Amino acid sequence: MNILSLFVAVPVITITGILFTKGLKGARLVSAIGMGIQLLLSVFLVFYYLSVRGAGNLHEMVLMVDYAWFPSLNIHYVVGVDGISVAMIALTSIVIFTGIFASWEMEYLSREFFISLILLATGVFGFFISLDLFTIFLFYELAVIPMYLLIGIWGTGPKEFAAMKLTLMLMGGSALLMVGILGIYYHSAPDGGAYTFNILEIAKIHIPIKAQRFFFPFTFVGFGVLGALFPLHTWSPDGHSSAPTAVSMLHAGVLMKLGAYGCFRIAIFLMPEAASELAWIFIILTSISVVYGAFGAIMQKDLKYINAYSSVSHVGLILFALLMMNKTAFDGAILQMISHGLMTALFFALIGMIYGRTHTRNINEMSGLMKVIPFLGVMYVIAGLASLGLPGFSGFVAEMTIFVGAFQHKDLFYRIASIIVASSIVITAVYILRVIGMFLLGPVRNKEHLQLKDARWFEKLSTTTLVIAIAGIGILPFWLSNTIMNSLQPIIDKLAPFLH
Repeated sequence: MNILSLFVAVPVITITGILFTKGLKGARLVSAIGMGIQLLLSVFLVFYYLSVRGAGNLHEMVLMVDYAWFPSLNIHYVVGVDGISVAMIALTSIVIFTGIFASWEMEYLSREFFISLILLATGVFGFFISLDLFTIFLFYELAVIPMYLLIGIWGTGPKEFAAMKLTLMLMGGSALLMVGILGIYYHSAPDGGAYTFNILEIAKIHIPIKAQRFFFPFTFVGFGVLGALFPLHTWSPDGHSSAPTAVSMLHAGVLMKLGAYGCFRIAIFLMPEAASELAWIFIILTSISVVYGAFGAIMQKDLKYINAYSSVSHVGLILFALLMMNKTAFDGAILQMISHGLMTALFFALIGMIYGRTHTRNINEMSGLMKVIPFLGVMYVIAGLASLGLPGFSGFVAEMTIFVGAFQHKDLFYRIASIIVASSIVITAVYILRVIGMFLLGPVRNKEHLQLKDARWFEKLSTTTLVIAIAGIGILPFWLSNTIMNSLQPIIDKLAPFLH
């Protein structure tokens, strides 16, 4: 066991500890301690990786462990990280830690709630450290399945419908993904020898082009369902709107990134020829996701639905950048994964806190809240400005890098698509400023809202942590961007004949 295995072991130990607690206080205390340790582990991992990078080992996977788990099928427990997966682990640690405090007063079945929430996070951590297709799929399923319980039991509104719709659509994506993974596995030894699930080993061989053309759509769409790829995105707004606060934070902040990460690390990396040939189809779909999601957000009145459609747009932008297949666009896509994960987690945390006070998410039923709950209001404005790409925040760094990379593509079709997608910046500014003006500014029309209390200590801790991370990336982006760029080199070398 090395430190990477601890990212799975610590949540499991935390879950075990929660089983021996009684009531809300014990469950949330154990959860906070466990996820606090997880956050410290991720900080240690970041500094360790930066020290390794400083020593000149720029491109290799580090902290690798290879243990034969099921030898007859050549299934191994293989873990390792590069700068990209280190960044995603750090993102997950921040979001789950702040999510615990955003759910500090979850009184109904509190032990079961925190167990399910941390179980979901366990799957996410396992996904990002795994280098074996089988274990990646295993942890992927572990991350997705608890969503049904978390929404169906602790959600709001039409929660049973939302939970069932989300689960069925994601399970459909998993079925496609399984076909894609098995296709890669059974073409991993074209010259004879043993089949392998090991991504690094598969990357060294050339999967026949006919197999790539057939299995790439299964793999990309399978992961793309979780990345809200149009037209398979409809589970996302319903799931977000019905989920409890911490679940929405993890769902939009981290879980959707599993889809984009899988599209990049598996579909594009292992089947580059098919990715290059078929990219134009998915460019059309992701362009629709970006623009449609932004217009969808304008039409909504419910704060959660607004942020849900915004997430469809922003995650669509990640997939769009990946399909541009050049180093700058790849860098922007990873930055956008991290930036959007932090921003949307902050949005959903604030929406949950505001809903807990006003008992409504309809922006027509709120106004002037900045005067009553100024801390939460200022935090919402910061989240909005980061989302629309204000310089100084992470959103600006990520989106500018994406569009610079997108316009490097010399094909006219891709450049037209880039112009269309870039228009989403204006649309995003419209709905962000509209929402802020409607429910935060102006007079307080509902006199009952004058009695509202501002943020408590655990709410301030949760939101401030996220704001510091967003501003930190926006002000000092180069350490993160350089780390990502260095880790992209082996992938760039593999994709070199197909890059644009």
